[in-house]
Amino acid sequence: MTQSSPLLIYGAYGFTGKLIVAEAVRRGLRPVIAGRNRDKTEALARQYDLEYRVFSLDDGLALRDALKEVKVILQCAGPFIHTVRPVLEACLTTQTHYVDITGEIEVFEYLAAQSGRAASRGIVLLPGSGFDVVPSDCLAAHLKSLLPDAHTLTLAFKGVSRMSRGTALTMVENLGKGGAIRRDGKIVEVPAAHEVMTMDFGDGEMSTAACIPWGDVSTAYYSTGIPNIQVFMALPKPMMEQMRQAYRWRWLLKLSIVKNYLKKQAEKRYTGPDDKLLKEGKSYLWGRVENKEGQRREARLITPEGYRLTSLTAVEIARRLLEPHQMKGFYTPSKAFGKDFILEFEGVERTDLGAVPLS
Repeated sequence: MTQSSPLLIYGAYGFTGKLIVAEAVRRGLRPVIAGRNRDKTEALARQYDLEYRVFSLDDGLALRDALKEVKVILQCAGPFIHTVRPVLEACLTTQTHYVDITGEIEVFEYLAAQSGRAASRGIVLLPGSGFDVVPSDCLAAHLKSLLPDAHTLTLAFKGVSRMSRGTALTMVENLGKGGAIRRDGKIVEVPAAHEVMTMDFGDGEMSTAACIPWGDVSTAYYSTGIPNIQVFMALPKPMMEQMRQAYRWRWLLKLSIVKNYLKKQAEKRYTGPDDKLLKEGKSYLWGRVENKEGQRREARLITPEGYRLTSLTAVEIARRLLEPHQMKGFYTPSKAFGKDFILEFEGVERTDLGAVPLS
């Protein structure tokens, strides 16, 4: 590797990885790309005339060797609960900043617990650099600024487009785990889709959304200090019922033979959004904070399609970490770059709805 390639993108040939590589090159970066499949990695490297490495994350020696001369790794290979530990240990050894695109609560919590180790090595840990969780994290921080004594935070989103294989595989990995909320500062498990609410995302219709275990249950706490957090996703009612049924049969869905079958089906079925949807699609976010006196503030956020937004935000975060800075340890996007970070991207709009009376 050369000093002209200080960024390594691992999992570069996946659906989201390809979008990120294309955006990095468009921005004038020349990343080293890496993955465990030689043919796919070589083909992508030839397409953009980039350096590449082929290795498995289980190969600690190859991983450390690849990171020795890079400043930042942008990790795109999930499910991240299986990949985060070897990459983190290598980053600590080589003093490489760690960035990923996870939305997994367990990964955020794990990396937050490693903040001291990272700080002692002078590196940054910044997971969730994509749609999970940049826009929602910035929205949470903004709402906190509107009501500093907020005690409860509710976030919701709508319009996430067709899933990629990587997203689908992560969902299969988490089947049967149910939901998760933060209550009095602690993350607690709840039944899948245990709570449903209706809200106005500003897209011309009222939407019904179910509570889900989104990454902000973890990250928004570190960004805002708000002790009670729930996240909702707008879903068709039949899908909500499917989630509830899956939770009832969670013991079965945890069996390896069942999980492996579902993973194979996911790999065949999900390919991600097409070019038109990537270009024209939108995602909608809504949030509310409330204090103990019942005062409320609400705001909305409109962003580009989620996978496209991930490529924009992840590359920008990696680029900023390549530059001189004073950060070290664990960060959320808004803690690193401020609540208005999301507004720096084209196609993003934020609307404050003002004080909302308690109904």
